[in-house]
Amino acid sequence: MKWACSALILDDDPGVRQSIRLCLEVDGARVLGVGTSAGALEALERSRFDVVFLDLWLKAESGLAVLPEILRCQPGVPIIVITAYASYESAVEAMKLGAVDYLPKPFTPEQVRNAARRAVSETLLKRQLSELRERIDESEGELVFETHDPAYHAFLQTVQRVAVSDSVVLLRGESGTGKNVLARWIRDRSRRAERPFVTVHCPMLSSDLMSSTLFGHCRGAFTGAVADAIGKVEEAEGGTLFLDEVGELSADAQARLLRFLNDRTYERLGDAKERRADVRIIAATNRPLENEVKAGRFREDLFFRLNVITLTLPPLRDRPQDIVPLATHYLRFFERRQGRRPLAFSPRCQTALMSYSWPGNLRELRNAVERAAILAPNAMLEPEDLGLAAPPGDTSRATAVALGGDFSLEEIEREHIARVVARAPSFEAAAKILGIDATTLQRKRKRYGLA
Repeated sequence: MKWACSALILDDDPGVRQSIRLCLEVDGARVLGVGTSAGALEALERSRFDVVFLDLWLKAESGLAVLPEILRCQPGVPIIVITAYASYESAVEAMKLGAVDYLPKPFTPEQVRNAARRAVSETLLKRQLSELRERIDESEGELVFETHDPAYHAFLQTVQRVAVSDSVVLLRGESGTGKNVLARWIRDRSRRAERPFVTVHCPMLSSDLMSSTLFGHCRGAFTGAVADAIGKVEEAEGGTLFLDEVGELSADAQARLLRFLNDRTYERLGDAKERRADVRIIAATNRPLENEVKAGRFREDLFFRLNVITLTLPPLRDRPQDIVPLATHYLRFFERRQGRRPLAFSPRCQTALMSYSWPGNLRELRNAVERAAILAPNAMLEPEDLGLAAPPGDTSRATAVALGGDFSLEEIEREHIARVVARAPSFEAAAKILGIDATTLQRKRKRYGLA
């Protein structure tokens, strides 16, 4: 089995380094051998490795003393201890310090390869499980990339061609159109599919922490920097870095990102040592970056480097044929999650779904369906269950509430609350939009039969 793996060998015997290197290169691994702890730590500072082979004795120096330093440089890297003086006590001590395996000399080529495969595979599995939990937390019930819309089908074909390249990609589109989901979709169809996918939510970071989050820092680089820390770029080595709302980056972070895009080098804050990383960049924005450039808030040269391949996600209103299938997809997910009997949209509700413009796009649709799956009293969902007005021309129920019509203030307030709650990303956000606190909103929803 050949797989993309980078290995570091720390052994003071050149013959051992050579034999391990040959064993791993048969599997297609990239291998660096060094004979001293200083050389190993320097290599770890420069590059990221998938596995480290560490000799237990390096002339007069103990490999066990170096092991914590290796983990300090690259937290979580699997370390395989090798020694000609194997003992139960040394194996236990190595495992306590963070080693994942123990390989006594003499060893066969297959033992070396199996140890490396096992260590790398376990690390990969842990990362995939972590990513899976993150995806479940962030995008429960997210859309499947299936479409009935010819224009969106053509768009996805373009995305497929982009995915197999290694170019920088800029995703543009309104809020809620699924840019973060599309970024993962691109990664899953790229040659980096088995490598890390690291997300940076730029608006969630203070301007002082952006550069540190992206590129890491050294102890003492700023107030509160009590230890060295790797950045998201280093964490994403060999994989994909997704910059969500890249227009929010601070001026310093923009300058550092531009340098990285130009030559794939960077420096941690407080450290003059130049480092390299092999990372694909996918950025996303709901802002017109051209306007940000004109206003002086975004670097023009960085915009040009990010704008290599631009994919603009269409708003949901431009995909009318997909609205009901997507709503049904969400409904199936949330009915299972809530343990409810099968739910369905009435014909009136389907018409209302198609008639509404969905300014919040997929996020608004998802939130509306989730709330309906929780709160609707009946298995057949009506427009009112999703906070939607009755479809145009509908006479099966009272005429839809509209401003300026013959409706009471209570009827107008009920309709307004239902619509805001349906499209807001959270209950607290809905209360903020309405200008009331969450307790008042809950009381009004009970009063109007919306809770």
